[in-house]
Amino acid sequence: MGNRILRIDNVRKTVNYLKKNGLAGTFYAAAERVQEEKTADYHYLPPDEETLARQKQETADYPYLFSIVTPAYETKERHLREMIASVQAQSYSRWELVIVDASADGAVERTVRQVIHETGDLRIRYSRLSENRGIAENTNAGIALAAGEYIALLDHDDFITPDALYYMARLVHQGRQEGCAPALLYSDEDKYDEGANSYVSPHGKEEFNLDLILSNNYICHFLAVEAGLMKSLLLRGEYDGAQDYDLVLRAVDSLWPADALLPEARRICHIPRVLYHWRSHRDSTALNTGSKTYAYEAGRRALADFCERRGFRAQVEHSLHLGFYHICYEPDLLSVRREAGAVGGRLLDGRGRIFAGAYDESGRCLFEGLPARFTGGSTHRAVLTQDCAAVDIRFMRLREELWPLFSQITGLPYRERSLTVKENGRKREIRIADVEGLSCDEAGYRKLSMALGTAVRRTGYLVVWNPSFSCEAEKRRQL
Repeated sequence: MGNRILRIDNVRKTVNYLKKNGLAGTFYAAAERVQEEKTADYHYLPPDEETLARQKQETADYPYLFSIVTPAYETKERHLREMIASVQAQSYSRWELVIVDASADGAVERTVRQVIHETGDLRIRYSRLSENRGIAENTNAGIALAAGEYIALLDHDDFITPDALYYMARLVHQGRQEGCAPALLYSDEDKYDEGANSYVSPHGKEEFNLDLILSNNYICHFLAVEAGLMKSLLLRGEYDGAQDYDLVLRAVDSLWPADALLPEARRICHIPRVLYHWRSHRDSTALNTGSKTYAYEAGRRALADFCERRGFRAQVEHSLHLGFYHICYEPDLLSVRREAGAVGGRLLDGRGRIFAGAYDESGRCLFEGLPARFTGGSTHRAVLTQDCAAVDIRFMRLREELWPLFSQITGLPYRERSLTVKENGRKREIRIADVEGLSCDEAGYRKLSMALGTAVRRTGYLVVWNPSFSCEAEKRRQL
């Protein structure tokens, strides 16, 4: 039955995508999805009992209480029991599970009270709400009851791994010992296909990346926030459907003092492990992205609100992919964003494949060899604006304060020239650094690009890659 639902939903997704993106866009999306599925080789392996016992012993003296808040509404008994059991299975024992119930009938309450009676576990706290006020306000009611130093959010039909709180508690302990307590923690996640009884679609996330979170809520689950911060922010009902994204954006804003160039990224901590299983069933957004289309507009509005609060002169647009956004800056990113030191696009070879553009710390070109019409898989990372270690010196622009760095590294004065590029299928005239005086092979250009990117970041600025800007150039030749 589960596989049948998946197949029906795939057909529905394809039809909706065709209506929105046309035949060519649908063809390339389908081709990329087939390729992604062919190369997928993922198996979630839960920690064994010996490992969990060691974790329990290691953290036995940790004083940090985690409050897990779960708003429930007409939850199926099996899903509810599995969610609760996943919390009870934690190797880290200092937790409370706060379930706030807005259901019309008493089924959820009966199930929760039965579990408490069966297990004697008084760490489970139940509160019946007088009315259903929406996901944000229902969650806020649970947050108000939370007594922990950190508050985590868990959906009523999802579940967490038995070591989820262990890794969060360990990171909190480490941060406090180093004098920098985490304000927001998040982990990797995957999906649980209940029809096939298997774990699929692992989402290995990035360390905090400002421009990536301004493109999509890649942080998502499993999320925990320092209690004081969570209770000062709360969730906002006008952003129901994208309330978590709005929360993360406002948390970032709160960690970004007005006189600071960048947010306090050290206090936003990523745990590179799958700690959250997002259940895929007919009504969930994990399976059916069309089931909550209002959420994507709420996400766009939340991002627009963030831009307004930060004073960005910009318009936020939906991308071709639901839940992913593009910020159009007026007049350009470097003029609007004082924390951006350099911005660059992607270079395509004669076959329309990426051969240069964004580089990581090791000098590897991100998405090298990927066809221009591909998006990088289900996360669409290859078409999202994001921060990186460096952008290619042949297709970049530098803010004026940093022009001396260009001269120091290249031996040339910084000048700019006009270039016609494609941005989201439309031609546009932009200004880029003039590198006509350089004579390098591909390795030489990459070396200079890395040196400049490193120098820009050392001054405290971001290096931003905007893959919306594409330029075709024969490989190994300068533009």
